[in-house]
Amino acid sequence: MRIAFVGGGNMATALVGSLVAKGRPPSDFVIVEPIDAQRARLARQFPGATVTASAQDAPLRDVALLVLAVKPQQMREACMALRSDIASVPAVLSVAAGTRIATLADWLGGYGRIVRAMPNTPALVGAGITGMYAPPSVDAASRAVAASVPSAAGEVVWCDDESMLDAVTGVSASGPAYVFYCIEALEQAGRELGFSAGDARRLAYATFEGAVKLARASDSDVQTLRAQVTSKGGTTERGIAALEAARVKVAIIEAAKAATARARELGEPSADVGPGRSQ
Repeated sequence: MRIAFVGGGNMATALVGSLVAKGRPPSDFVIVEPIDAQRARLARQFPGATVTASAQDAPLRDVALLVLAVKPQQMREACMALRSDIASVPAVLSVAAGTRIATLADWLGGYGRIVRAMPNTPALVGAGITGMYAPPSVDAASRAVAASVPSAAGEVVWCDDESMLDAVTGVSASGPAYVFYCIEALEQAGRELGFSAGDARRLAYATFEGAVKLARASDSDVQTLRAQVTSKGGTTERGIAALEAARVKVAIIEAAKAATARARELGEPSADVGPGRSQ
């Protein structure tokens, strides 16, 4: 079963790499990438894969899934180039933010078997989580093939409605930036309290990694775990009080809602999809 990727950037590389690490041979993949240097890199990284400069040169008629992994501002052009070859492809998976299935179907000349996925950047190290949606026009077999791609690089959460992918964007796709922001603050606190930059970073990284590992291993929810660490009259209670006074929890919730609202805006047909657009 061959899978074709249109776009050979970081996310496509991460997904192909994860599938290869899970046992798929590179010869199972067709990658369309117009940039010479990236094509050369892909050919070195995945010897045996078919790497071409254009969709017209790619053997798409025998693939089980075609993955659209180009930037949103390049999506229309990529879809238009696929119109004449897409009919025989069982399903298409888009991993681009914002662009709705109805819009993709229009650009693909009425093609309807489209699945959308919203991965996040930890997929680059095999620790991602991806929100997915498939309309009824996509059968169970094609849904399974589509899900096999992001699940090789982490967890998958299926959404019952396409609009929920905007919330996935706000919570988990933009979420790593919120986490990095918090790590950045904890590092800075460590430096201001007298630690070297290296030790402050080690303390911050290990604290986040350890807390998530503990939460996953525990039967308790995070509210209970937080209460267990927060002794009455102790140091943690004083720190949590400062966070509450600064409304940090409210600010994080508002950040996720703001990112979700922006994702909805970017999904509108009139939205700006120029080079400045970002996830």
